[in-house]
Amino acid sequence: MEMKTIARPYAKAAFDFAVEKKAVDNWLTMLGFAAQVATDQQVEDLINSNLNAEKMADLFLAVCGDQLDEQGQNLIKVMAANGRLSVLPAVVLEFAALKAELDREVDADVVSAAELTEQQMAKIQASLEKRLDRKVKLNCSVDPALMAGIIIKAGDLVIDGSVRGRLSRLAETLQS
Repeated sequence: MEMKTIARPYAKAAFDFAVEKKAVDNWLTMLGFAAQVATDQQVEDLINSNLNAEKMADLFLAVCGDQLDEQGQNLIKVMAANGRLSVLPAVVLEFAALKAELDREVDADVVSAAELTEQQMAKIQASLEKRLDRKVKLNCSVDPALMAGIIIKAGDLVIDGSVRGRLSRLAETLQS
């Protein structure tokens, strides 16, 4: 069986847990460290020996020290029990690929003076996806104080197409 195929379920499980706990970067660091340990020649010899899984996990975790949190240690124990510690480098690659895919999506807050139609939301979403070159998830809300128009915030991008925003800019221009 190919390393990638073996690694995928471990990476996916760790990734789903990390996303749920909002700790994706922390998990990437932990897995990266564990993968480095797994590629050390002495540890690699240990992994390929006929040492029982529990002892192997204990030794592996002793080498990792406090670099892994409790959940990270649990993953190592499960992988050791299944004889899969050697695929840790592939798990990191799979995890990193999942993270890159996740990072391709951006949330956009859209505040409008009136309720937007499905067609308007689809048009805004398509325009933002084209401009930002990533998937966009719209979070729409209504603020009658805008008078008319919309304000879009997506990451660092802010587009103020509201009448209130235009009036504020006009006032600033007149005062300078």
